[in-house]
Amino acid sequence: MFVAERMTKHPVTMTSDATIGEVDRAMKKHKFHRMIIVDDGKLVGYLSDRDVMRVAPSPATSLSKFEIRELLDKLKVRDVMQKKVITVNEDATIEEAALIMYNNKVGGLPVISEVGKVVGIITATDILKTFVNVMGLPDGGKVRVTLEVENKVGVMAEITKIFSDSGINIDSLITCKQDNKKYEIVVRFDNFDDLGKVEKQLESRGYKIIHVVRIGEK
Repeated sequence: MFVAERMTKHPVTMTSDATIGEVDRAMKKHKFHRMIIVDDGKLVGYLSDRDVMRVAPSPATSLSKFEIRELLDKLKVRDVMQKKVITVNEDATIEEAALIMYNNKVGGLPVISEVGKVVGIITATDILKTFVNVMGLPDGGKVRVTLEVENKVGVMAEITKIFSDSGINIDSLITCKQDNKKYEIVVRFDNFDDLGKVEKQLESRGYKIIHVVRIGEK
């Protein structure tokens, strides 16, 4: 799954000649927290709602709303914007985008094409939506089984064979390394009447079942 498939295309942008007031009003109108700044088709920076708060008068000020607006309309974006912009390429994977956000503690990334043009923006919310969709949560009628396994060759093949022999079509299978050097494997599939039989087969092969839940049972 790639960034280009999950990003918001044709994002709202403004130029560095815009005023802080203009950007602030645009962010509030579109209900987002950061504005991409583009000059002549080139990404030059971004402005967040925190940047606006940083230069805005204190809430304790005696200035009227009109005076505050007038003040912000005198400040130029170029004088306040963040010039070091962390980006992601449109052909990057969702995992790469998530890791960049995590490592840099940012909630969104401008998406750049091969020629350096801004073609979208991807946010932490987009990553979360992707995770929800991958897990098939909106569909409901699923079973989610979590197993604890050793890190050894053949584990995945044996587990999938047990499910296959039981006539179960696995929708998704995710592995997660634990602190004890073991792994958790999360298997998700359509509701299955004889789940107990599968559980016994897994346990007889030495696989520890640590959680079973039916999601959105219909």
